[in-house]
Amino acid sequence: MLISRRTLCVGTSALTLASTLSIPKLARATAPFAQPPLPYDQGALSPVISATTVGLHYGKHHSAYFKNLNSLVLGTQYETLPLEEVVKATASSNGATSKIFNNAAQAWNHNLYWEQFTPGGDDRPSGRVSSELESTFGGWDGFVKEALTTSDNVFGTGWVWLTRGDEGQLKLVGYEDANNPMVFGKPAYLGIDLWEHAYYLDYTNRKADHIRATLEKIVNWNIVAKRMGV
Repeated sequence: MLISRRTLCVGTSALTLASTLSIPKLARATAPFAQPPLPYDQGALSPVISATTVGLHYGKHHSAYFKNLNSLVLGTQYETLPLEEVVKATASSNGATSKIFNNAAQAWNHNLYWEQFTPGGDDRPSGRVSSELESTFGGWDGFVKEALTTSDNVFGTGWVWLTRGDEGQLKLVGYEDANNPMVFGKPAYLGIDLWEHAYYLDYTNRKADHIRATLEKIVNWNIVAKRMGV
């Protein structure tokens, strides 16, 4: 399901819930915001994500979001807010503050992104995570298939997120650009970056192969389980 930021309408209580469920542990300080260090060596995710791609993605793009954000919030009301609060406060804005949102959200998104991986991965989720994927998607293969379908519905750049629907069930959603579940009052359990800098050097136009390999080989499902509170 593709949701535009222009349709954003989130209640205060929902945002409060999201802030307790989906805040990356390394992204709470106020400005100047600092990019968290990678939790592994730059080449540790190879061959799923090469050291060259990590160098570009983390070392250039993710770093630039923090640099731009610190410049944009300097002297503004957002300078004293935690990163997640900057994202929420600027989510439905236009003009100059839309630039703040784009950089803050991408900084926040990527904090979750790098934290969720581990060299070698856990292969498959287990326990409560596995049983919820089974009940929602019909099992592992159904989950991967739905992730690929969801990614196809994102026009251009964006993200696929594992989150929850309005009834509390697990749900995969696709958002354009820097959007994430938190700004819609939902938790963010797992995020797959669909921007070309995430996969193109390694997979060229084979985005589906990148998504499948990422899910099957390098996700730290223990981190996902902790985000789910299970």
